[in-house]
Amino acid sequence: MIEKLTAGYERFRKGYYQRNRARLEQLAQKQTPEVAIISCCDSRVDPSILFDVEPGDIFVIRNVANLVPPFETKGDYHGTSAALEFAVTCLKVKQIVVLGHANCGGIRALMEKDDAIQSDGFIDSWMQIAAPAKEKVLAQKELNTLELQTDACEKTAVNYSLQNLMSYPWIRERVAAGKLNLIGCYYDLHTGELVDINEIDASNADFKTDDV
Repeated sequence: MIEKLTAGYERFRKGYYQRNRARLEQLAQKQTPEVAIISCCDSRVDPSILFDVEPGDIFVIRNVANLVPPFETKGDYHGTSAALEFAVTCLKVKQIVVLGHANCGGIRALMEKDDAIQSDGFIDSWMQIAAPAKEKVLAQKELNTLELQTDACEKTAVNYSLQNLMSYPWIRERVAAGKLNLIGCYYDLHTGELVDINEIDASNADFKTDDV
């Protein structure tokens, strides 16, 4: 695999880099993305490819299951929180997109007991952020199969991440001032569709959305 990466870098260096050298040298001095995207680590979901953007266009925050933890100062989830703080307060992005997707392994692990996931491990602890989404889904009796429940939880977790974003003071203030929009969307790996896009009303700092 390393040979494939090396060959790819050589193509980049001789091709894309040479064709866009001026732009890349400019980006080396400063980045000014207007959009931050919270995406899953899943190798099949690449925001740059999905949205067909160039380097410098989007600030990408990737973690397991594209989750946003609630605001806290204890130090449990500071990787994602620090990236959000940088994107909002330093880069001053105008939009934050939470990008969910089909066949998410993290959500699947949350919905079923996976023997490969240790109950006291990092994955299980991280996925507890989406526990309210799981509870909401399990309360819907019409979702009577694991597949239906997992699909619903993938989308509902995006909803809860949007709500958690609003727990950050510097996000809530900018949303209320109309300087920042929060958007949730879901990418279907099977069909290639980008569905259920919700743009949060920037004038309502205390929004609560029930459906993605």
